[in-house]
Amino acid sequence: MKKLMDLSSMGRLVIGLGVVLIVLGGLLVLSSRVPLLKHLGYLPGDIRIEGDSFSCFFPIVSMIIISLLLSLALNLILRLLHR
Repeated sequence: MKKLMDLSSMGRLVIGLGVVLIVLGGLLVLSSRVPLLKHLGYLPGDIRIEGDSFSCFFPIVSMIIISLLLSLALNLILRLLHR
């Protein structure tokens, strides 16, 4: 019976995930300096419901903008890779 994953390939996977997390953390730190990103969550169309004992937040417009930006970036990356 063949092993599903040996230790060396599992180690490479853990190192790769660590690198991805470091890059993602760096992007999050740098994103606080971008003026446009500070307004996400406070756009017209983001719904806030606040009561006496609860609050609820639906960032609908912010999520649509993030989705469009990520789709555009992924399309550009895929088109550049398939040349």
